[in-house]
Amino acid sequence: MSRPPWGTSVPGNRWDLAPAGGSPRRVSVVVTYFEQQRELDRTLAALRRQTRVPDEVVVADDGSGEAPAVPPGVRVVRQADEGFRAAAARNLGVAASTGDVLVLLDADTHPEPGFVERMAALPEVLPEALVVGRRRHADLAGVGPDVPMESVAPGLELPEPAWLGEAYDRTRDLLDADGSAHRFVISAVMACSRWWYDEVGGFDESFRTYGGEDWELAHRSWTAGGLVAHRRDAVAWHDGPHAGERPRHDVAELAETVAVADRTASSSTTWHGLLRGPADVVVTLAASLGEAELLVTVDSVLASLPRARVRVSPAHADLVGPDPRVVVDDGPLPGSARVHVDVRRGLSGGADAWTALLEGLDGTVGRRSVADGCAEVQDLRLLRRAERWGRPDLAPAGPPVDAALRPWTHDTTLASWLGGWRGR
Repeated sequence: MSRPPWGTSVPGNRWDLAPAGGSPRRVSVVVTYFEQQRELDRTLAALRRQTRVPDEVVVADDGSGEAPAVPPGVRVVRQADEGFRAAAARNLGVAASTGDVLVLLDADTHPEPGFVERMAALPEVLPEALVVGRRRHADLAGVGPDVPMESVAPGLELPEPAWLGEAYDRTRDLLDADGSAHRFVISAVMACSRWWYDEVGGFDESFRTYGGEDWELAHRSWTAGGLVAHRRDAVAWHDGPHAGERPRHDVAELAETVAVADRTASSSTTWHGLLRGPADVVVTLAASLGEAELLVTVDSVLASLPRARVRVSPAHADLVGPDPRVVVDDGPLPGSARVHVDVRRGLSGGADAWTALLEGLDGTVGRRSVADGCAEVQDLRLLRRAERWGRPDLAPAGPPVDAALRPWTHDTTLASWLGGWRGR
């Protein structure tokens, strides 16, 4: 974890509280390309017409048969043609860039004049912000590179995906984002600081089919404590319909869904029953718990939160036995985890009680005590942000959680717990 190089942060996801008038930063636009010369010509022409012309433009070619033709001043970087590798191409383009703020476009996505200025504004003052613009769609066949998009595209407009527009409306442009917000980030119209891109690790290059790499990156950004925002006034026009409107092979769609499910912890994209994918909730049990106390607590947690990961001491791991969800507490919490429950004394209860515990975090408080201090539930997103900035106010403590969990007592035996006559 590195300290941010400039700017500030805000409570929760309140990107609307960003201060005005930050110092302008050097802006790099990275354009992902594969054998789309006509579309690239339009995008590069549109970038020359920006109200804020980028400091540099890098075209990242994903293995085209011939290198793209670009005007002087535009840099081209290329990788071998090994199939669809947009994630790797974007990383290659970013690595070749020198700007403080990154704006990502696809070659077939043409920005209106205010796009770069509006996309760069938030990362310049909130370096943890991941910003998605508004991608509109139009049939631009035959439209030349020198025709302003804002004048011709509206007359050729194609439908936008209704579910995406509804999500932006419902969340007030992601101001009210939650753990599912990564599904509304599109890499073809995305911006962030270069520091944050490096901090979260860029795109996952194991994505080698169309789609999913932007959701996975946005999920990593969110769990790391990043902000997410939609700038609906930053418009870029995609040449052709939304991918969901085009015929697509079932095998490719299945592969994308599986890849995202295996790499994200959000209930909106990961597995519901299969023990695959990273953990969203991690529970750490104190080494001081007695044997019966431990077994009752572990069984209660996993009966109610079957996809949680439980961390225990080596001796306790031997006692619990072989369960892939129970691991030895031997290092930092996994970066995928959003919630940590630090259990200092045994607890038991049903699914409603454990669910209420998790619902006690609303995205504004960093930690809350449980059952008279038997445990503490922690919002890891906010705690990571507070540590990064050295600002405890970004993860304040909240009131105790009323979760109806029972503290363990010596009157509770494992037999009584399993038999159901005590502690449920």
